Amino acid sequence: MREVSDAKPRAPVAGSAVSEVCTHLDSIEVRELPPAIPGCEDCLAIGASWVQLRMCQSCGRIGCCDSSPNRHASAHFRAAGHPIVKSAEPGEDWSWCYVDEVFFAI
Repeated sequence: MREVSDAKPRAPVAGSAVSEVCTHLDSIEVRELPPAIPGCEDCLAIGASWVQLRMCQSCGRIGCCDSSPNRHASAHFRAAGHPIVKSAEPGEDWSWCYVDEVFFAI
């Protein structure tokens, strides 16, 4: 198993190519974002702020990105082992695999 880094996913740049593939596509259970997202579930519980939001594609949990102070999305990955998040930002349609460290669109 590859060692997991604390890589900070950022939206892919237009025209950039992904050189690897995600080997965890079978873990995707949730493809669509919920109709309303009030914010990062953990930040809301503690009264914290966030920068951008990510949705776990295994269970649908909404967490904040690694540019946010609490980095709840990647903390959820480390705690639950759910490898893939989808951007929950309007106009963005990409996913990130924490294990394989690749962006992709479904």
